[in-house]
Amino acid sequence: MALRADWLPALAAFEAAARHQNFAHAAEELHLTASAVSHHVRKLESRLGVSLFQRHARGVALTPQGRQLADAAGTALADVDGVLRSLRLAREERDRVRITTLHSLAYTWLLPRLPEFARAHPHIQLSVDTEIALARFDDSGPDLGIRHGAGHWPGLTSHFLMADALFPVTSPRTPGVEAIVEPAQIAELPLIADHARQGWHDWFRAAGVHGRKLEERYTFSDTTDALMAAAHGLGAALAREQIVVPYLRSGQLMRLPGPKMTARWSYYAIYPAHRRLRPAARAFLDWLLAVEKE
Repeated sequence: MALRADWLPALAAFEAAARHQNFAHAAEELHLTASAVSHHVRKLESRLGVSLFQRHARGVALTPQGRQLADAAGTALADVDGVLRSLRLAREERDRVRITTLHSLAYTWLLPRLPEFARAHPHIQLSVDTEIALARFDDSGPDLGIRHGAGHWPGLTSHFLMADALFPVTSPRTPGVEAIVEPAQIAELPLIADHARQGWHDWFRAAGVHGRKLEERYTFSDTTDALMAAAHGLGAALAREQIVVPYLRSGQLMRLPGPKMTARWSYYAIYPAHRRLRPAARAFLDWLLAVEKE
């Protein structure tokens, strides 16, 4: 006997009633009334010509035939539910882009630009990871990364996004800032450092300042924290050109005298060389590259 589509509501009601051994609880799960569940079960029993439940004053219990059908219906509906879930997740993953980047770049450069991407691609979901550890680009890893470096990483394809430069900044409220008119005087301020490969010694050398003892009083692992420390008046930080823009615009920080030093490393969009980007990830990469051409 072929299973007809009009059997499905009755089978679903029966399967829920069999699991709960209670029509009222099954009805609550299915958003039906208990009488509707009972009607579906009786309709199924009538079509099959067997009793599926023993009905008594305290509730219902499965008959041997009911147990046989409950086992089959439960397995079948669980299988269908599993397939539906996997299809739904596959659709969601198809439209999801997983990105790994630096916290400082996400906070000050990427986030202010994301509304533009969201307007152009409202169906794409983004997951942004800013953990310090470098991500592994395996099957469960990110689709794309934005890294700061020389542009060459084994096994990864890289696209140049933007160059970088360094210059000193501090809060307008920093004591004594109004008296600083030349680079050498910056060394008299408490210096704030991060874990970047280029630092204060490099900048003072580029500024032509030699023979000064430099005291890096505060050190932070993340550039954002170093800039916030400077914004709170703790001293002078060496800012990255792409990162510091919001702080300068808001007046939290001001640029100090001295040159803008070209950084040795730049920002790149990267992804595994062996992996073809899915359409959603390709759309995000194309948007990244277009943003920096504007």
